[in-house]
Amino acid sequence: MAGGEIPLSRGVPETVLPEVPADWAADLARAQAAPAEERLAAVSQVAASHPRYLEAWATLAELAGDPVASYAYARVGYHRGLDALRAAGWKGSGYVRSREPSNLGFLRSLAALRRAAETIGEEDEAERCRLFLAQLDPDRRR
Repeated sequence: MAGGEIPLSRGVPETVLPEVPADWAADLARAQAAPAEERLAAVSQVAASHPRYLEAWATLAELAGDPVASYAYARVGYHRGLDALRAAGWKGSGYVRSREPSNLGFLRSLAALRRAAETIGEEDEAERCRLFLAQLDPDRRR
């Protein structure tokens, strides 16, 4: 190495997911503004039209009245989120902070998966999700 320089680690790596197209966010905003009895179907249509849109899956998980449906929606958002994180350079560790708006769909999906797992009595999954959330963003409010 030139000059005896020693490369130093820059700490824990942080991954930020890319922003989604503005029209996807507009579609979700319109769906969320639908009357309560139509909202789940409207958000479902957004997820069907934009299946990589993590916010849509998180929203579905949060809107679902049935804990099994919530679990399923959250799991899709979680797994789609892992795919997106890997595509963004995530190597399986490091921070995914909630202060980055583009990360929220993934983190909300993971939090919804934790809640749904608790509700259906899958305690080991709920605990795994809780720990994963804490590792991804130690400063995140629970």
